Amino acid sequence: MRAESPTVGRRSPAKAPRRRIGIDVGGTNTDAVLLEDERVLHAVKTPTTPDVTTGVRNALAELLRSAGGVAPIGAVMLGTTHFTNAVVQRRELTRVAAVRIGLPASASLEPFIDWPEDLAAIVRGEIVMLEGGHEYDGRPLVPFDTAGMRAAARRIREAGITSVGVASVFSPLNPFCEEQAAEILREECPGVAVTLSHRLGRLGLLERENATLLNAALVDLARKTTRAFTDALRASGITAPLYLTQNDGTVMLASVAETFPVYSFASGPTNSMRGAAFLSKRTDALVVDVGGTTTDIGCLRHGFPREANNVVEIGGVRTLFRMPDLLSLGLGGGSLVRRAPVAVGPLSVGYRLTEQSLVFGGDALTATDVAVAAGLLDVGDRRRVASLPPALVKEVLASAAAMIEEGVDRMKTDAREEPLIAVGGGCFLVPERLAGVSEVVHVQHEAVANAVGAAIAQVSGEVDQIFQNLSRDEAIERARRLADAQATSAGADPATLTLVEVEDLPLAYLPGNSLRVRVRVVGEIA
Repeated sequence: MRAESPTVGRRSPAKAPRRRIGIDVGGTNTDAVLLEDERVLHAVKTPTTPDVTTGVRNALAELLRSAGGVAPIGAVMLGTTHFTNAVVQRRELTRVAAVRIGLPASASLEPFIDWPEDLAAIVRGEIVMLEGGHEYDGRPLVPFDTAGMRAAARRIREAGITSVGVASVFSPLNPFCEEQAAEILREECPGVAVTLSHRLGRLGLLERENATLLNAALVDLARKTTRAFTDALRASGITAPLYLTQNDGTVMLASVAETFPVYSFASGPTNSMRGAAFLSKRTDALVVDVGGTTTDIGCLRHGFPREANNVVEIGGVRTLFRMPDLLSLGLGGGSLVRRAPVAVGPLSVGYRLTEQSLVFGGDALTATDVAVAAGLLDVGDRRRVASLPPALVKEVLASAAAMIEEGVDRMKTDAREEPLIAVGGGCFLVPERLAGVSEVVHVQHEAVANAVGAAIAQVSGEVDQIFQNLSRDEAIERARRLADAQATSAGADPATLTLVEVEDLPLAYLPGNSLRVRVRVVGEIA
């Protein structure tokens, strides 16, 4: 396999919007920053609210107060865990019709076969399995059953189902059957939301289908959420376009991103990693992002998060699509501390930290309380934790350090020492020395690195396809053009598009000089 990863140059301030707002909605806090060119002008951290949108409004109001009112804003970039939480918490999900095209193959394992039963019971609507699909070499398995698809579309309409996920065997190689199915569905079911698997996932039918069905279940929520965020901006007097951040550290226009909510699943920790790279001026390092509820550990390569090359589970569902390679630990500033035996997390008080922790007048012992007692942090009323035994404080901090050290070791790919950039509101839990780490790097505005990462995000386009009967250069050029078109439709300025990653893999078992090519481009917001 050949791989090229040209280093992304620093962006020219003249081409970037003069002012940008970045917002990141976490499980505990909603952070917002105002950037002017390459400088962070103002930053705020406010508690996340149960309905999310109110927290965004509060953060915007506080940010604009500190900035002295509304100035011309070029763009607003927002990252949210809203869609991930919906899957994990089994709420606000839409019933979905699953269309699998591949018979007579793939008949033994139906859609939803490996889902947790409680989640499948909510999402599973109609299941349709039809003849069609393609072989691994691009040849049709059997002709696509268009009559069966039309009859199924009528049943879907009569059942009142408004969202459909379509997956066909080897559709990343040849999407013909999926596109035909979508055309029939739109004819028979006006207004239906259709998610096609070849636009989301990679080779691997079940995992690609799972990602497609999760996306279909979230489309209605994504539409409501993006419109609520747009209303929050309008209420704040901001008329700039809204972008949502994605798993790869880039953004899409909200109107485009609401079609693909699964692309925002890991946007929070990804924003933190991009913010860490920007604030530290480093492009290759480990990053630990300690929030109020979880700690996420990842690896920067060329300024972007390293991508996961294997199956990723979301809410118990196995998926395979564009996701960062992350390790999440149940450790954060709001983590509950047990005294006997001593343990930190994984339960957390979350956004109720300022109500329930000892230093803020509550009765729950949290990692924040321990940090205040140890002199690592100065928030709340220190007198309320003065009675904590020094031995307990020391043991709790050692336990947190051991969790982080083990997580860092698991994310490293070799034995060499690497720098570790510590960000997040809970990064006071990261010790100054860790095994396998050359130095622990702290940066200015580290507590709001996630919002900074959102504000600096560029627009991307990615293509991962198999090309046949083309030379290597022709296949890469074809993929590049497709990636450029995708980035432009997502809101990028075509004149600024830069190639950041190319991988090509010859497939000897396929005919026609087959080559699997993955190309990613990034560009400035148009």
